Amino acid sequence: MNDILITKNLHKSYKKLNALKGLSISVKQGQIYGLLGPNGSGKTTTLGILLGVIKADGGSFSWFGKGQRDENRSNIGALLETPNFYPYLNAIDNLKIVAAIKSLDNTSQRIEKVLKRVDLWKRKDATFKTYSLGMKQRLAIASAILADPDVLVLDEPTNGLDPQGIAEIRSLILDIAAEGKTIIIASHILDEIEKMCTHVAILKGGELIREATLDEIMIQDKVLCIGSDNIEELKLTIEEIPELKFLKDLAPNILVSVDGEISNTMVNKMLAEKGVYLNTLMLHKKNLESTFLEIINK
Repeated sequence: MNDILITKNLHKSYKKLNALKGLSISVKQGQIYGLLGPNGSGKTTTLGILLGVIKADGGSFSWFGKGQRDENRSNIGALLETPNFYPYLNAIDNLKIVAAIKSLDNTSQRIEKVLKRVDLWKRKDATFKTYSLGMKQRLAIASAILADPDVLVLDEPTNGLDPQGIAEIRSLILDIAAEGKTIIIASHILDEIEKMCTHVAILKGGELIREATLDEIMIQDKVLCIGSDNIEELKLTIEEIPELKFLKDLAPNILVSVDGEISNTMVNKMLAEKGVYLNTLMLHKKNLESTFLEIINK
């Protein structure tokens, strides 16, 4: 597969805050690539640099093997932060403005195509201010794909949406990806990333912790759900056992990670030897959230 994006040792600081600390990632054609991390991990800063909105302090990046040329952005559609359109104009007129800014031809045909693509054609004459948040997000995606770019860059595309809106955006993103487009998504909503992405990069404090396929990321230590009559004592005891790592509370129990070669019986014995007796011990079905917590806590 061809390289769509390569970053090398990207750095960015805001006064005393090091937002990026040498980020190097690689995105190939056709991937749905997720940038994951908690707030402050550097996701939005990374996208800002890649789209020319923020200037990096160091390092480099290259789109399509052509470096950092401004013309690269004509082949990239982007959705950053809150959709921003004229509230009293309808969908068609808002997209006409976008088409004029991008100097696009065949404007009417393009607008009809993308509005049907995002299922807004029936509401094409309604003003933007009457749209639900999900519809506004879909219009923003219509704007991003108006020039038929090869790459879509999306920052928190499902943030703030209700379950139906999230499902609609997810389905739309997967449909666009099925056409061979490359999609880069920054998000902290791990459940959605797990349902969409083929590859992920996990960031923490501006640093790359792990980059791999989603399947490779999911192959981590096993996760156990354990509990006892004194949960606080259990947590303190876990800190004394190197083989066990606390992940999160799952009231009335907790989740811990452990090497796959350590049996449940061995875990029970380790804790019993410390005077803590379990009333719950079972394998917890892993998802991206628990795996993510394993990785950033190591």
